[in-house]
Amino acid sequence: MLTRDDITKLILRTGAQDRPAFDILYRHTCAKLFGVCLRILGDRGEAEDALQEIYIKIWAKADRFAISELSPISWLVAIARNHSIDRIRARRPPSVGLSVAQDIADPAPGPDALVIAATDAERLRRCIDGLASEKADAVRGAYLDGESYAELARRYNVPINTMRTWLRRSLIKIRAQLEG
Repeated sequence: MLTRDDITKLILRTGAQDRPAFDILYRHTCAKLFGVCLRILGDRGEAEDALQEIYIKIWAKADRFAISELSPISWLVAIARNHSIDRIRARRPPSVGLSVAQDIADPAPGPDALVIAATDAERLRRCIDGLASEKADAVRGAYLDGESYAELARRYNVPINTMRTWLRRSLIKIRAQLEG
């Protein structure tokens, strides 16, 4: 197992175009870099291809390696990671032109649907307004404002079961008016 200093020396020697040093560097780091590629790319064959390209980059860029507090293996892993991510980005399908956007349907409701919805909303408003004042306010509170049965029961000073009954009977009346 190579030490941090050993890997640093091998990278520096590779930067000086020392082929035997590059061979040793490859033999001692390829398994780790292959693991990085495989984890990112998810395909063994593609990871093998990427690994070859990565070592070509390492050969070409080793002279730019700067000794720092970071581990030299971190420098190698960064090259492998970035190259693998670049391969994933290259897989993306090409973007399409704006002319294709004309054929995409607008998810918003059309004018006819908006008219129907407005008409239905008006009918529902009239049905709710036709209820007794307290019950109409309770229906609005429960189904339009999201108030709980307990909140409504406290507001109208009635037991919670009475509030449930008010709302249930009010909904039955509204449904009958809408269907009739």
